[in-house]
Formats: sequence, structure tokens, C-alpha cells
Amino acid sequence: MVLFLILFLFPSIVLICIKILSFFQDKINGGGKTMSDKYNVETAEILANEAQHLPIAEATPIYEQLLQLYPTAAKFWKQYVEANLAVNNDDATKQIFSRCLLNCLQIPLWRCYIRFIRKANDKKGVESQEETKKAFEFMLNYVGADIASGPVWMEYISFLKSLPALNIQEESQRMTAVRKVYQRAIITPTHHIEQIWKDYENFENSVSRQLAKGLVSEYQPKYTSARAVYRERKKYFEEIDWNMLAVPPTGVYKEETQWMAWKRLLSFEKGNPQRIDAASSNKRIIFTYEQSLMYMYHYPDIWYDYATWHAKGGSVDAAIKVFQRSLKALPDSEILRYAYAELEESRGAIQAAKKIYENLLGDGVNATTLAHIQFIRFLRRTEGVEAARKYFLDARKSPSCTYHVYVAYATLAFCLDKDPKMAHNVFEAGLKRFMLEPVYILEYADFLKRLNDDQNIRALFERALSSLPPEKSVEVWKKFIHFEQTYGDLASMLKVEQRRKEALSGSDEDGTSALGSSLQDVVSRYSFMDLWPCSSNDLDHLTRQEWLAKNINRKMEKSAMPNGTAFLERESTGCISNTATKVVYPDTSKMLIYDPKQNPVAGAGTNAFDEILKATPPALVAFLSNLPAVEGPTPNVDIVLSICLQSDLLTSQSGKTVIPTQLQSGKTVVSTPLPAGPATSELSGSNKSHPVASGLSFKPTNNRQYGKRKDSERQEDDDTTTVQSQPPPRDAFRIRQYQKARMGSTSQTGSVSYGSQFSGDLSGSTS
Repeated sequence: MVLFLILFLFPSIVLICIKILSFFQDKINGGGKTMSDKYNVETAEILANEAQHLPIAEATPIYEQLLQLYPTAAKFWKQYVEANLAVNNDDATKQIFSRCLLNCLQIPLWRCYIRFIRKANDKKGVESQEETKKAFEFMLNYVGADIASGPVWMEYISFLKSLPALNIQEESQRMTAVRKVYQRAIITPTHHIEQIWKDYENFENSVSRQLAKGLVSEYQPKYTSARAVYRERKKYFEEIDWNMLAVPPTGVYKEETQWMAWKRLLSFEKGNPQRIDAASSNKRIIFTYEQSLMYMYHYPDIWYDYATWHAKGGSVDAAIKVFQRSLKALPDSEILRYAYAELEESRGAIQAAKKIYENLLGDGVNATTLAHIQFIRFLRRTEGVEAARKYFLDARKSPSCTYHVYVAYATLAFCLDKDPKMAHNVFEAGLKRFMLEPVYILEYADFLKRLNDDQNIRALFERALSSLPPEKSVEVWKKFIHFEQTYGDLASMLKVEQRRKEALSGSDEDGTSALGSSLQDVVSRYSFMDLWPCSSNDLDHLTRQEWLAKNINRKMEKSAMPNGTAFLERESTGCISNTATKVVYPDTSKMLIYDPKQNPVAGAGTNAFDEILKATPPALVAFLSNLPAVEGPTPNVDIVLSICLQSDLLTSQSGKTVIPTQLQSGKTVVSTPLPAGPATSELSGSNKSHPVASGLSFKPTNNRQYGKRKDSERQEDDDTTTVQSQPPPRDAFRIRQYQKARMGSTSQTGSVSYGSQFSGDLSGSTS
């Protein structure tokens, strides 16, 4: 009963508890979840909003879990701080600020910090004012270049103006401090730069009008330049989503758009558009990189660009610190470790670089094959042959060692150590483990080819092909044939080709064995690099034939199927044989009488093709069986019919109107063209024009159309009339309008006799 009352009276608390438990359960089971499930932004936003309404003791674990996933989310840090400030927990607040301030360069969070400092120092007297001043300078040193830092500058100036001055000297020092802050603020492109400039002018004029004139004229060009840069800078900042949480890249459009927006802003800042000194410009670039990492925290390219920019500028120590931070952010990023080790090695810190490789390898059990290879190369570069050989002997015992390690070390021994015997021994040792790896066989063959050891190459191919299954031996056969075609005689060449066909006869990889030799084999023998013994058209034709040959057996099997099935297969593939002389009829013994009152028999009539075939008339079946065979794509019947119905088949290309007059002489249809001309009474034998009372002009095309209606009525009962001979539908409204116009003109032209009411044909004479 108590539980029911809690659920009824406090549903929001229950909902919060459920979501908290769900979030913690996701954290516990994080190993089995995907990256998108782990970084669920919507769930994080809901939990953060609901944590604001919980007591600090209950909200703290939620904030800690959120910030573990989103360590650069300034809004979560700000909520966490405000929750502790609300209960006057100053020690916890200081600890939180020490964890987040330097990594979250966002104005709202830093303004929360300065409020905390001022609140803590308000009651401490003169010494506290100096501490507050240092806090302001500390804040402006990190976020003073932000485009939204205008209120911070103005707050600092107001604080300095509020400091007490007991004598003239202190007053002068206070004015000098205020002036310096103003002069720093008016050359910083911020949203409030114009307001700060007006305040600065008023400040100087209030102190000394004579001194103000010189100072204002001195800083006017600097302010103008900063304002122009602000307008350009604002465009780049407007493209950035400042509420976005840092999540691993998933390839969605919004993430890519934000990545490009940050890239454009970084490029803009690197161009130094304000033409300030190098130190100030570098400070802004560093600030922009730090801000971008708040949102691109999981993007290794941003970390790498940041470190590389430091290294190119001569700040190698700063670049190393960036790499160290990147590995904390992305501990699984192997590429950043290689880049970090490369930087250490390039500046001569061999032991530091070696330590990076050792951390990457760990205990060797979970190390990747690539890590083994790169460490062997590093040892060969820095410590020599023996160190690389010693590690190779240890690495080949690792469960993660693959044939790549053998190939890499053998190549090093052959190319760098100039020791072909050692390389040969390594390949032989690996052959015992990787005999069933076609790629390893091919690499070994390439090595032997460089040694010009044709006997061992042939022996290697023979050993490998005797062990490899047919589906894995295709590339090895190709390599063997290419070797014989290049270095062997004609007999060995033909022998290997024949063996390949026999070995792959039952494999889907090569279906040409049943056809014997083909011209494609000759092309393969007598081609070299990009030189071919035939034209490109011939080569395309041979390729097409090879593809057809691979499918010829399948088509023959389909054509050999009995009775209706064979016909259906030929019809469905568009290959109805024109050599068939016997008409194939459906098997009527399996036909059932349709009775709608009975339920259909299970399994009867399940084949749609059989049903269609049963309903096909014998004459149509005979017609289909006599159609020629067609190879190629099958057209879409619906599209073809749609195009035919929409086409105007009665208009010729020459612009003349065609009257398809049906001549009942066998199956011949004759179309008589009627030249376009003026609407005269030539049809009735007069050469005078007939005026139209309604203003409508009489066009020959319409006359032809109306005349055709009479022909169509006369041919309604004709069985030989085809679909193409039927005239298109006419507009009855236009026919009536035309007849009214003709009737109105009879008083001027004499007598006119009309044909059918719907045909519109004219006959008669004029007086």
C-alpha cells in the first residue's frame, strides 16, 4: 500500500530513480554496448536536467558519471558547480574548478568561477581585492580572446573602478590600470567591442580632454581593425553549435558540419587577419584549438593538427604535452601513439619513443600485428640488427603474430641487412605455419624471384598447390602461370595452364575448363604490362565471351528441363529458342475445376507461371515458341506501353498532318498526308474562304481530326481494325463550337451540307 501511494503521489521521483538505475546499468554493462549506446546524448541531457532537482548527495554520482563520459561538457560542469554553491560547499566547489577550468574554456563557466571568487573575498578586506584582481587576470589570460568575453572585460573594468583610492597616487594608479584594461579590450574582437569603445572614449574624456584626444586618435585604427575582424570572425562562430556534446565521430551530417566549421575557424585564426604580433596571434590560435577540443574531443586529427602546429612553430615541449593529453582522451588510438613516438624519435629522445612502443605492446598478448612490425622497424633504426632480430624471435611466439611479421622481418633482413640467407630462413620458417595462406606464398615467390632462383620458385609453387584447397589456390595458379609465361619455355607454359584448368574444373572460380583452350589464354601469354596483342574492343569481346562461357553450363541445364518448365525458364530469361519446332502445351492432367464454394487444395496452384500458362491460348503459345532468341537486358513492359500510349503517332517529323486512311485491301494501311494550308472551301470545290462567326480559325489539323470520326464509325464493326488504326479521342466541346461557327456562316457562303453530327466532315457547294 505504501509503495502504491509513492507511485501515485511522486511519479517524477520514481521516473528519475528508474533513469538513474538504467544509466548505471548501462555503465556496468558498457563493455557489451556499442559506442552510440554508450554516448547517448539525449539520455545524458535528461539525466543532467533531472539531477538539478535532486539533493546534492544524490546528484553528485550522476554528475560524476556524466562527466566521466563527457569531460569537456562545460554546461555539465557549470551545473555541478552551481549545485555545490547552492549548499555553500566551498571545498567541493574549489576541487571541481581545479578539474575543469583549464579544459573548458567557456565564458559561462568562467563567469561562475569569478562570482565564486568575489563572493569568497568580499568580506576579507584589501587583501581579498588583490586576490580578486588576480582571478580576473587569470580568467582573461585564458578566455579573454573569446568572442563572447565582452561582459567579462566590462565586469573587470567596473571592479577596478570600484576600488577605493585613499590618495592621489592611488587614484592615478587606479586610472592607469583601468586605461590599460580598456586598451586591451578595444583591440579584442568581441560582441561588445563597440560599447567598450564608447565607454573608453567617455572614460578618457572624463579624466582629461587634452590627453583623451591623443589617446583616442592613437587607438582609433586599432579599434577599427578589431571591429572589422569581429565582423568576419562572427560569421565563423555562428556556424558552431556551442551546446554540442563531445561524442566519437559516427559520420552523421551534423558532426561533419561542425568539424568543417571548426576547421574553417582555425584556418581563419591562423591567417592572423588582424595583423597583430606573433605572440598574441599564437595565443588566439591556441585558444581556438582548446575550444575546438571541447567539442572535437574524440577526433584524433584535431589532436594531431594541434600538436603538429606546436612542433612546426618550435614548441616541441608543448606538442608533447598535447600528445600526452590526446592519449588520455583516446587511449585506444594506435595512430596517435605512432605520431607521438615519431615526434620523440625525430628530436632524438629514443628512450621516450621506445617507452611509447612498449606501452603500445603491453604484455604482447593483446598487441596487434602491426605494433610488432613497427617496433621491429624502430629497433632496427635505433638499436641495430641484433635488437630487431631478438625481438622478432620473441614476437613470433606471440598468439597475435601472423605471417605479416615474417614477411616484414624477412624484407628488412634482405633489403637493409643485405642478408638473403637470413631472409630465406625466415620465409622457410614461416612456411611451416602459413602454408595455407596464399598471400604469404606470393610474397615468398616474389622474394625468390628477386634472388633469380627459378628452381626454388617452381618447388614453392608445387608444394603450395599440393596443400591449398582449390578455392584458395586461384591467385597462386595465376602467379605460377605468369612466372612460366615470363621465364619458362612454351611446353612448361602450356603444361601449367592445362594443370590449372584441371585443378579448378570443379571450382566456381574458373569455368573455362570444360571448353578447353581459349583465345583469352593466348592474350594472357603474349601481353606485357599495359601492352596487349589485340585492340580494346577485342579485349572487351573476349572478356564478355569468357563470362558467357562460365554460365553456359547453367543455361544448358535450364533448357534441358522437360515440358512446361523448360518453356517457362526460356521465357523468364528472355531466351526463347527459335529452333524449337514443337509447340509446348501445358499439362492439362493437373488442372483443377475452379469452385468458389470450396477451399483451395493445399499446394495446388502455387506456381504463378503454371496458372498463367494454363490460361494462355494455344495460338499465343505457338506464336511465342516461334519468336527468335534474344540475348541482353529485358525491357520493362509497363514502361514500353506507357511510352507508346503517350506518343503522338499521327504527326510526322516534317510538320505535315497525316491522315491514316484505312484501305480495306488485305492488311495494308495507307496514311495520306494532308499539307497544312489556309482554311478555304477547297474541300467543296470553291476557292473562296469561309469566314468564321465566332472568331475561331479553321485549321486543317482539326479538319483532319473531325473527318476521321466518320471513318472510325464506319469501321466499328470491322473485325480487321487494329488498335493503332483507331483515332485518338476528340474534344466534344470543340466540335460543337466549330459546328456552331460553320452554321453561322451558311448565310454568307450559300448552302452547306454536313455529314455525321460527331464526325465534322464537310460536303456540299457554295453559291
